[in-house]
Amino acid sequence: MYDTDRTEGANDRLWAQVREGLRARGIAAPEALTRGDGAYMAGWLSPDLVLAQCCGYPFRARLRGQVTLIGAGDHRLAGTPAGQYHSILVARDDDPRADFTDFDGAAFAWNDDLSQSGWAAPAHHAARSGIRLVPAWRSGGHRASARAVRAGKADLAALDAVTWAIMSEDDSGDAAGLKEVGRTGATPALPFIAGKDLDAEAVFAALDAAIRGLTDEDRAVLHLYGLVTVPEADYLAVPDPGPPVPAA
Repeated sequence: MYDTDRTEGANDRLWAQVREGLRARGIAAPEALTRGDGAYMAGWLSPDLVLAQCCGYPFRARLRGQVTLIGAGDHRLAGTPAGQYHSILVARDDDPRADFTDFDGAAFAWNDDLSQSGWAAPAHHAARSGIRLVPAWRSGGHRASARAVRAGKADLAALDAVTWAIMSEDDSGDAAGLKEVGRTGATPALPFIAGKDLDAEAVFAALDAAIRGLTDEDRAVLHLYGLVTVPEADYLAVPDPGPPVPAA
């Protein structure tokens, strides 16, 4: 899920170690990662799935019982436990509003109706904060949400904190012109999942060893420092907000 020009090489090196670890444990694994459209819902539901990473919302809403939960990453996010993550709420640098609670009724950009970090987390955070978000622009991706805010198509967006960190380090310019105005509460981080009938302990061991085998530089580029066991119940305990209702 965190695959960009900046992280592609590190992801490939991670997969090379995972692949060899899986094969050593008797699990057939392809030479290379699947990228593009086939890597998302079609890949997650494929009978040939070996290992993938998905969002927690589709895991609990669409994938539970059809895949094997492996664990979640330790991303070393400030103020957030290992195996969890949060969303960064961003607005334009020149917006005079400084705090999330100032954005009552703001036009909101979201990436996908089944996104935990882009829709569910900010929707619940807004409800707890006593403010209303107005879904105005369905972007199709976190970076696209950031660009929509910068272009004035929306006033606010919620970005996966790991994505925000990677954006802030690369040369894409996607984080330029934006400021952080809040953070949501923590929820279980993006789960690693495997095929339904695969051995969860064997896959966990292969992935855990591969992450530990990365160089310090690759771990920093990926913002991935370890693998944490997260019970399925923790994902299922996160409430669903219902689909966004775009402004008329």
